[in-house]
Amino acid sequence: MNRYPRNMIGYGATPPDAAWPGKAKVAVQFVLNFEEGGENNILHGDAGSEAFLSDIAGVAPWPGQRHWNMESIYDYGARAGFWRLHRMFTAADIPVTIYGVASALARAPEQVAAMKAADWEIASHGLKWVEHKDMAEEEERAAIAEAIRLHTEVVGTRPRGWYTGRCSENTVRLVAEEGGFDYVSDTYDDDLPYWLEVGARDQLIIPYTLEANDMRFATAPGYITGEQFYQYLKDAFDLLYAEGEAGAPKMMSVGLHCRLIGRPGKAAGLKRFIDYIQGFDGVWCPRRIDIADHWAKTHPHQRRERPSQMTRARFVEAYGGIFEHSPWIAERAHDLELGPAHDRAIGLHNALCRMFRSASEEERLGVLTAHPDLAGKLAAAKRLTAESTNEQASAGLDALTDAERTRFTQLNTAYVEKHGFPFIIAVRDHDKASILAAFERRISHDRACEFAEACRQVERIAEFRLKDLLP
Repeated sequence: MNRYPRNMIGYGATPPDAAWPGKAKVAVQFVLNFEEGGENNILHGDAGSEAFLSDIAGVAPWPGQRHWNMESIYDYGARAGFWRLHRMFTAADIPVTIYGVASALARAPEQVAAMKAADWEIASHGLKWVEHKDMAEEEERAAIAEAIRLHTEVVGTRPRGWYTGRCSENTVRLVAEEGGFDYVSDTYDDDLPYWLEVGARDQLIIPYTLEANDMRFATAPGYITGEQFYQYLKDAFDLLYAEGEAGAPKMMSVGLHCRLIGRPGKAAGLKRFIDYIQGFDGVWCPRRIDIADHWAKTHPHQRRERPSQMTRARFVEAYGGIFEHSPWIAERAHDLELGPAHDRAIGLHNALCRMFRSASEEERLGVLTAHPDLAGKLAAAKRLTAESTNEQASAGLDALTDAERTRFTQLNTAYVEKHGFPFIIAVRDHDKASILAAFERRISHDRACEFAEACRQVERIAEFRLKDLLP
């Protein structure tokens, strides 16, 4: 099957009500990445020094050598930056989630003790703070297992959340397959958590952020001052808070690093933001595991059959009657590049309509002639499809007076004689009177005009039918 795996529809235009505790208008979640001591370093068995996310401009790895300046910048994060942030968040009574690199945590027993004393969540940030994109699948699987083992040994409990960061295309799947994580955060694709089906596993995803993130102090374009960081966070918060007031509460993630935001001039911007949001009612500042627990309880996953994952036979069985007695449309649609966007009514409607529109005029005429007359002989004999029966009943066409039935019969006969196909209208857009008015108006159209209109109505009928079956 030709299938496109990326999901670019998500919740679409109708996201769920997050229903945050206390009816909060926005959930603001702070992540502190603890990577110091887990970065690339020949002391750690790596080929060279680190070259990512520091205040050294234009840095490059030093193969086979220690980079003293780089090491000292990372050391600052553990020695000074962490403690500044620890004081800031504990004073504000805001718990944070630590993304802890297991090998870094093993080299920081005092910081780990402080995290635990503050009741901060310590999620896993992998075994080492290194690039994973070129890792073989089995090597990465082994690294995940070792990260869990070492984390559990150092912290005393296994991690319930995971974020690799410098991940591969396999990371999310491998972590989900491990089976023990309440959430994975290696995505940046939504303002709300969502469920991802990985084999038999329903894995909760809590998206993270790379823009409301102090890493932008070390990348271009990025932040130069703490004030710029504060202003960006404030703007994001203000918009999300307003959306929450309008009934659509969301989640805001803030990403932090000890060696970056831990510097005084940058930390000042973070402090301003913390003070700012504490001036609002209806702001929930949870750990990520608290979000995971809430979402699993409030929005448990429910699996459903998905069109893009169906076999051809099942797809045609399910959707072959969407266009009246024309299963060939579904057969052709199954060969398209279907994906998550086609697992909802609008997306699947688009795929089916593409096949109808690209068909020959003769084939489309066959679809039109497959439709029954409105309130005609088939309806009287109760020989309509279930869909047509329900549609005609919805407009009262199953309860016509003798005079109305006579008029419909006259119009049906005249219309078919003139145009060569039945009068077609999406009856769910109308009532009995407006259907009769449209009938009397359209019968005077030329055939080309009416052929085009009939095709539009067929597509509209298909849309209604799909919305009865899919979200």
